[in-house]
Amino acid sequence: VLATLQQFRFIARGEDGLYHPAAGLAVLGASFEGNLRQITTSTLRRLAEEVRTTVALFVAEAEEQVAISVIVPANVSYQLAVHQGSRYTLQRGAAGIALRAGMPARPGEREQVTQTREKGWIVTYGEIEPDTYGLAAVVPRAAKSTPVCLNVISHRRDVIDRSIEPLKRAAADLSEIIG
Repeated sequence: VLATLQQFRFIARGEDGLYHPAAGLAVLGASFEGNLRQITTSTLRRLAEEVRTTVALFVAEAEEQVAISVIVPANVSYQLAVHQGSRYTLQRGAAGIALRAGMPARPGEREQVTQTREKGWIVTYGEIEPDTYGLAAVVPRAAKSTPVCLNVISHRRDVIDRSIEPLKRAAADLSEIIG
């Protein structure tokens, strides 16, 4: 397996004999969904700076939500962040609900998914991390595209409440960019 990964330049063997990430990973990441991470970064950064809390871009992959980009605002004294590459079930949390809302309706889905489909965003509390709010907005996309959502996390409800309108605007902006 290591030889195959090295052949495709995803890893490289250092002088110390250990394997390390290689440049092929950057190319691989850039090719995901037409370079989705790169083309959404400026919108995510603007949103994070405006709401002054962590913003993440999640995509649906099978039955999981995956954080493909996480932006922590500069000049804040306290940071709450999810790690890029983190995976959670689609069944829980604001991002999971928003991603499900970006998919065709399924029998037996949570009522919050239907509500999110109607209004475009959702707030949850304690579904992924105890005592933490999640706010997520669906990024409308063309049919059969990978479902995408924006997510804001905070321990403070007032931060979530003042983030709703900026998050909705950012989701609409991203919809125009990535359609």
